Amino acid sequence: MADVLVVGGNGFIGSHVVDALVARGHTVAAFDRFGPQPPLWSASGVRPIVGDFLNGDDVRRAVEGQEMVLHLLSTTDPATSEGDPTLDVRTNILSSIGMFSACAAAGVQKVYFASTGGAIYGDQPQTVFRETDLTLPVSPYAIGKLTIENYLRYFRRTQGLDSTVFRISNPYGPRQNPRKRQGVIPIFLRQIAAGEPLTVFGDGSMVRDYVYVADVAEMIAQAVTEGTSTDLYNLGSGVGLRLTELLSAIREVTGIESTVHHKPQPPTFVDHVTLDTSRFSEEFGAPRLTSLHDGIARTWQEIGAARD
Repeated sequence: MADVLVVGGNGFIGSHVVDALVARGHTVAAFDRFGPQPPLWSASGVRPIVGDFLNGDDVRRAVEGQEMVLHLLSTTDPATSEGDPTLDVRTNILSSIGMFSACAAAGVQKVYFASTGGAIYGDQPQTVFRETDLTLPVSPYAIGKLTIENYLRYFRRTQGLDSTVFRISNPYGPRQNPRKRQGVIPIFLRQIAAGEPLTVFGDGSMVRDYVYVADVAEMIAQAVTEGTSTDLYNLGSGVGLRLTELLSAIREVTGIESTVHHKPQPPTFVDHVTLDTSRFSEEFGAPRLTSLHDGIARTWQEIGAARD
C-alpha cells in the first residue's frame, strides 16, 4: 500500500475517497483548509494537513514525501466560474500547475485528477460519450478542467510525472457543500426541506448521468490500489436520466409534491450527456452501483437530519 495525499480531502468527493483508501489499507493524508467542525471522513488514522491550495508553500510542504497525490479540490463550481470566467484561471488552473510542478520536484510517483464528465464533451450528436470522443466544452468550468488535463499531459511529457484523469459524471450524495450551487439532487432536496419551489432550467428533457458519490470513491480507490493502464477513465452510472424522471424519483423518495418553476436553459448547459464507462469495467470489473432510489434516500436522510 502507498502513502497517498488527497488534496481536497475534507470535501464532498475527497472525504469519501479518504474513507475508501483507508479501507484498502493506504496511509492517507488529507490536505484542506478545514474549519472548526470535525472532518467529514469517518475513517481513523487519517493525517490532516491544514493549508490553502492557493498558497504555493503550503502545497509544496503537503506533497513532500508522498508517493501518490489525488487532486480532488476545486475552488469554483459551474455557477461561480460562469459568473467570473477568469476566476477558474486565476485559482484552479494556476494553482494546479503549481502543484504539478511541486509534485515533479518532490518525486511524487503519480498524480490523479478529478475532472468533469458531465460537461467536458459538450453538445454533440451522440448521447453516450467515450473517452476517445471529442471534447467540446462550452462552460468556463469545463474549459478549466480540460485545461488542467492538458497541463498534466505537459508535465508527463516534460518531467515524467505520471498521471491519470477521472472524468466524473454528476456525483451526488451526503457531505455535499450546501453553499455550492452544484448538484441538482441535493439542491432539489434542500429546496424541498425548506418548503421552497423547485427551479428547473428548460423543459425538463435534459439528460444527465447521476452516480452516487460513495460509488465514485470506491472506483477511484480501486484504480489507485490496483494501478491504471491508461491515463483517462470515465466514471459514472452509464445510465442517462431525463430531469423529469429524476423529479419523479425524488417525489417517490420524499413523498412530497413540490411546485416546479421553469426558467430558460442557460446557453452553457449541455442538452444530454451519458458516460460510457466500459473502459473502467473492462479493466477493473463492473462496479457495484447504488440504485438511484437508495442514493436519493440516503441524501434525503442527511438533509432531513440537518433540517431537524
